[in-house]
Amino acid sequence: MVKDDFPILKNRDIAYLDSGATTQKPIQVIKAIDEFYEKYNANPHRGAYGLSIEATEVYENTRDKIAKYINAKHREEIIFSKNASESLNLIAYSYGLENLHEGDEIVISIMEHHSNLVPWQYVAKKTGAVLKYLYINDNFEISDEEIKEKITDKTKIVGITHVSNVLGTINDVNKIIKYAHKMGAITIVDGSQSIPHMKIDVQAMDTDFFVFSGHKMLAPLGIGVLYGKREILNKMSPFIMGGDMIEYVYEQDTTFAPLPNKFEAGTQNVEGVIGLGVAIDYIENLGYDEIHKIEAGVLKYAREELSKLDFIELYLTSNEENHSGVISFNIKGVHPHDVASILDSNGVCVRSGNHCAQPLMRFLGIDSTCRASFYVYNTKEDVDRLVNALDKAYEMFKKYIKE
Repeated sequence: MVKDDFPILKNRDIAYLDSGATTQKPIQVIKAIDEFYEKYNANPHRGAYGLSIEATEVYENTRDKIAKYINAKHREEIIFSKNASESLNLIAYSYGLENLHEGDEIVISIMEHHSNLVPWQYVAKKTGAVLKYLYINDNFEISDEEIKEKITDKTKIVGITHVSNVLGTINDVNKIIKYAHKMGAITIVDGSQSIPHMKIDVQAMDTDFFVFSGHKMLAPLGIGVLYGKREILNKMSPFIMGGDMIEYVYEQDTTFAPLPNKFEAGTQNVEGVIGLGVAIDYIENLGYDEIHKIEAGVLKYAREELSKLDFIELYLTSNEENHSGVISFNIKGVHPHDVASILDSNGVCVRSGNHCAQPLMRFLGIDSTCRASFYVYNTKEDVDRLVNALDKAYEMFKKYIKE
């Protein structure tokens, strides 16, 4: 059973339904981090002695593994960051500020996490560019008409979440990328909520940038990845400057190292990189087909069981084939924080709040939701615990609910 690989799920009597925020870590990842510090700890790229050389090899071998994992054309297209947020900020600062001008347009979806929204607000204000939104229809999806109306020949950047962290909607990024390129725009895909659940091929997708956070796919906290096409990255200036990203430094001038070092200033989170590599091994050994089979069964069951609760408001597309990993809901008339507290007292872990997506919440006409997010270690028993806890919460609050 997959759950047996996750120590925290054996040590705690909980139904962990917050993998959209961070996944739990398998024992293989935990042991790999310990092994690094026990056997290989040194600063990569900085020492001519054996231990540092070994640390460099482990670090750089993981870059090769990630390049193969997402089918990047070149290993130097893989840039390590601390998370998807930093990767998106790197693009905004190093590409957006340098390439946008007054009257240019940036198009993002109303579903974006703040990390793929706030940086573009900043860039728009600094450059005079116009920030536009792709809005969703009543089925929580972006229509073809919306894409064609909003993405024009003035559009220079299109940023899109692959999977909404609130709604679970799987956006047709291939279609959006193809149309954006036709209009002359570059594309950025936030894959934080997709790469744990589905195979990613950046060459087939043809996106210019793809970002993700390791901690949402079984890896440690504090490690992220930016993929960018080599020809674009080579033209960009560094975002953070310091050690290991330089070629030569003079008193009044500096030349920068080639990719990928140009964007990796300072000592990196080597243990995070190691953990990410082992997390990828774990996912590939299990296989995305098996992951999809497990998740699809649990998610279908959750949709069915939650739909039976007439006191619940669900926020998700009716298209099960276009839905991944996340179910947002509210008990009608009850604040999500109160609901989450009651669920927690029954050993059920869900997130409550705006999920770093306030513009989406306002668009939906709500302030916040509860969110249950699932991963490969979840079972139908976890869903049953959620439903039973929701029944208890409703019984507690129903006399206070205004009709």
